[in-house]
Amino acid sequence: MADPANNLLSRACVVTGAGTGLGRSLARRLAESGARVAALGRRFEQLEETASTSPDISPFRCDVSDPIALEKAFSEIRGTIGPVTLLINNAAVYPKRDVFDESHESFMDTIAINLGGTFGATRLALDDMAEAGFGRILNVATFADIAPLPASSAYSVSKGAARILSRALQADLADRFPGIVITDWLPGMLDTPMGIADGLDPDAAALWGTRLALMHDPSLNGTTFEMNREIPPHRSLKRKLRDKLLFRRAPVPREL
Repeated sequence: MADPANNLLSRACVVTGAGTGLGRSLARRLAESGARVAALGRRFEQLEETASTSPDISPFRCDVSDPIALEKAFSEIRGTIGPVTLLINNAAVYPKRDVFDESHESFMDTIAINLGGTFGATRLALDDMAEAGFGRILNVATFADIAPLPASSAYSVSKGAARILSRALQADLADRFPGIVITDWLPGMLDTPMGIADGLDPDAAALWGTRLALMHDPSLNGTTFEMNREIPPHRSLKRKLRDKLLFRRAPVPREL
């Protein structure tokens, strides 16, 4: 039986927000694993720096909030690398604005990138994945929707909605396309401009993210990982009692 990771690596692997930070590290780690990586970002100079780390990384300038730019980028990726089998939705902005400093326009600009960009890239990648009956989508997520920090209304709403989007996509696709596996991944607090000064090295986090992205077990569909560990699904009291009566053990969270 063919190795699923080899199938993922055989075509284009797209990383959005690949110009700096975690996105750059993910692109580099994927290339080290044998992937042909399409690195997307808004600033071409930064993308060129990312691409300079490996001959298997190709830069594509693209603002993911712009649907026309996204369509152009995916068309170019298909023409130069091939159809997309792996997508890591990493692009995001965190303006850190107090609600009194937000306008309708600035709020929706954040939504357009963090949520609209995730959907837009996913929708285009799904055209290739559905045709092949095979694909992998990893959405970089946060707990911002559960415990919003001050000055984070647009970021928290957009990232929380993106987690709902993951579940909605699974509801749409799981029965028809079991070979398309979607997972949310929370990399933790990173030492990046969007993170904290004493946070985790994004290159260390990218090692976990790359491992997870290259796992294609259908049981991963709908799961959420935090850093290097799976977050177990919620089990109701009724479910816990039934499992106890039937001598069933609680599922053991997987580690990367």
